[in-house]
Order: sequence, then C-alpha cells, then structure tokens
Amino acid sequence: MHESPSLPIRVARLIGFGLLALIITAVAGGTWTSLLISNLRSAPAVPWSVPLMALLLWLIWSYLGGTGWPHSTSESRHRHLRANRSSLAVYSWALFTGVLSVIALAGLWIALFQLVPMEPNALPSTVGYPRFTIALMILMGSLVAPVAEEASFRGYFQVELESQFSPATAVAVSSLLFAMAHFTHGLYWPKLLVYFLVGIAFGTTACLTNSTLPAIAPHIVGDLTFFIWVWPYDATRKLIWQSGANRWFWIHVAQAIVFGAIAIWGFARLADIATRDAGAETAGMGTQRTVAL
Repeated sequence: MHESPSLPIRVARLIGFGLLALIITAVAGGTWTSLLISNLRSAPAVPWSVPLMALLLWLIWSYLGGTGWPHSTSESRHRHLRANRSSLAVYSWALFTGVLSVIALAGLWIALFQLVPMEPNALPSTVGYPRFTIALMILMGSLVAPVAEEASFRGYFQVELESQFSPATAVAVSSLLFAMAHFTHGLYWPKLLVYFLVGIAFGTTACLTNSTLPAIAPHIVGDLTFFIWVWPYDATRKLIWQSGANRWFWIHVAQAIVFGAIAIWGFARLADIATRDAGAETAGMGTQRTVAL
C-alpha cells in the first residue's frame, strides 16, 4: 500500500508543474518570435520560418507526449499531456462550444475596452511585407499558442491539479495561472478577466473530454478571431464615459451575454456526450477482456 505524498511534496509538485507550464509556453512563443523576426529581416518573400516552426512544434508535442529520452519519464509525460483521442461527436461539440465561447469573449473584450482605459495589445507591423508571407505567419502564430498552451496549462499543469483537487478547482487554478501568463499584454483587470475565462472554457473542455485535443481547434479559431478582427481595432475604441454608449456597444454586450449563455448550454451537452463515450469505451474494453479470457 503506497503512502500519499506529504503536503510539502504535493505543493512542490504543483509549483514545479506550474513553472513548467510557463516555461513551455515561453519557449514556444519565444522561439516563434525569434524565427519570425529573423525571417522578416532576411527573406520576407520566403516564409521559411513557418515550416521550421511547424517541425519544432511537432517535436515539442511528441516529446511532451512521451517520445524520446529519458524513457523512465515517458509514461508520465504521456499521461500529463493526455492527448487522448475522442469521438467525432466530442470533437464537433467541443468546436461548437469553443467557438460560441470565443464569440462571447470577443464581445466582452470589446465592451470592456469601452468601459476601462487600457493600452491595446502590441501587434507586429505588417506594412511592406508580402501578403502571402503575412497570412502564413498569422496562421502559424495562431497555431503556436494553442498547441503550447493546451499542452502546458490544460495538459501538464491541470492534469497534476486534477490529481489533487476537484475538477472545478483544477480548472480555476490552471485558468488563473494561464491569465497571469499573459501579463505581457498589460496588467489590466479586464484583459486578465477575459484570459481567465478563456482558460475556464478550454480547461473545462479538457476536463470533460479528458483530452487536450478537442480544445485546440477552437483555440486556433479564437486566436485568429482576436488577431484579425479584435486587437487591430482596440486603439480606435472610445470610452462610453467620453462619447456615450452607441448601438455597437450594446450589440457587443448582448453578444457576450447571449453567446455566453448558449456556450454554457453547449458545455452541458458536451459533458453528456463525453460521459456516454467514456462509458461506451469502458464497456468495449470489458467485452474485449471477456473475449480474450
């Protein structure tokens, strides 16, 4: 009979996994930024950084999933990444619910930008560069964060949290660290609130499906949405305290409320589907064992 680790050891493990999540995200993001800058300076017409970063992402994902040395940690790495395959129904509902969440949070972000004075997120200039190159780089930028963040926050860190706390607590704590990891976007509470809610949405998806995979597609959609349609226009948004609340402000408030409510219903539906799939899989494994015997 194994004794459970002492409280100091459990706390140390959580801190270690939290730091690891931050490191994975920083390394992936920093590597892409360095490649992007180097590419634009050396040969902007040839987006060589995109396939190179795709290869690096695959290597990072494979290693975090248990491939490579040391083999003694392979099982632990595989379990913490929890890249478990799901049914088409689970992927479909996760995408549907995730996109609803993105639409709601985009509306919330825009409304908050008209309520609280904030500096817009810094975006790299695209002036003077080929459109094809910029398009590919935006696509890759929208892939780097989802892969790294789902692996690190909803995978490694949240899996460790779920082994010690309730699912709700695990999702909340991982989302809090996820929000704080975006401090480089400015320490404004409305921004951190939206990032925290993003973490809640994708963390809930990972918890319900027991997999980091279903949240990757909606995460990509979210990044593309904010990169293309939200962040570039933040500097033009006027505070309602200065110019009054126009029709678009109320539209975005309604957008956040309506799509947020539908997303909550979607998560309940996703929970039902994931539970049924898990039950069917368990029954199938039991049948296989019976046949083998």
